[in-house]
Amino acid sequence: MKQYHAIPTPAHPRKRREALPWQQPKATQEDPEALQRVQTILNSPSYRRADIDIEFLARDGLRGVRLQIDYLKPELLLEEHEIHQTIVVFGSTRICEPAAALRKVDVLRAALAADASNKDLVRQLGIAERIHAKSHYYEVAREFGRLVSSANRGARKHHTAIMTGGGPGMMEAANRGAFDVGAKSVGLNISLPHEQYPNPYVTPELCFSFHYFALRKLHFLLRAKALVAFPGGYGTLDELFEVLTLIQTRKIRPIPVVLVGEAYWRRAVDIDFLVEEGVIDSEDRELFWFAETAQEIWDGILCWHDASGEPLHAAI
Repeated sequence: MKQYHAIPTPAHPRKRREALPWQQPKATQEDPEALQRVQTILNSPSYRRADIDIEFLARDGLRGVRLQIDYLKPELLLEEHEIHQTIVVFGSTRICEPAAALRKVDVLRAALAADASNKDLVRQLGIAERIHAKSHYYEVAREFGRLVSSANRGARKHHTAIMTGGGPGMMEAANRGAFDVGAKSVGLNISLPHEQYPNPYVTPELCFSFHYFALRKLHFLLRAKALVAFPGGYGTLDELFEVLTLIQTRKIRPIPVVLVGEAYWRRAVDIDFLVEEGVIDSEDRELFWFAETAQEIWDGILCWHDASGEPLHAAI
């Protein structure tokens, strides 16, 4: 008759009945200074595990690893949240909602009334009044965020999400529009030397803080189905011209680029002058167009994608 050996009880995944030799330090009876020496070793930076050693990870030689991490964290989380295509919105952080812009104008007018000869207050008031004049773009961006986020919300695969730089102003407005209709939206912040806060309307699980501008820019374009640029400054111009250059050189597949506020953009950037000077070709004027209202922006983007043969609003 075949005999079977007794089957042992499965070992506990972590605990042992008997401690292993290295689970306790060398006895002080054998060396009174041993425990102190062991503590010195445990406190040494070299003994920290590499993956939790912030000082080590900050070294120049680890830049490649940091670049990978800066790329991978947003990539993996965006995939987990099924964010496959986005509309990227840029614009000035200084153009706030109309009520806030008007409050600043009123404060400066009161200050100037008490100090009419103050030239600096005159200059500040002029700027505040021009910001207030442009503050209607906040409402345009907000409405655009609502339009994009309301489209195909039931689609399992091709839902289009708003993506911004995560800051205030025009970016806040677009994220806020998505928030208004209960939709997810993405914010890509960048760590800077001075304190900053993301705007409160980005989906918390989709707000990221980048160390490298280059990786942030990469993520802006990886899923982009359009770029919408509201009036803005250096940051907006930087992103706009990088995208236009990539499309011009066909380093990326062309995407629609919409400049909101024709009067502003024609004065800020004289594209016709560049064509006339021969530094860009006439066809490069066709890489973007102007729009004024949220519906005009969205309809133009849909029309562009229909013409490309890959309709943006095809729900699956």
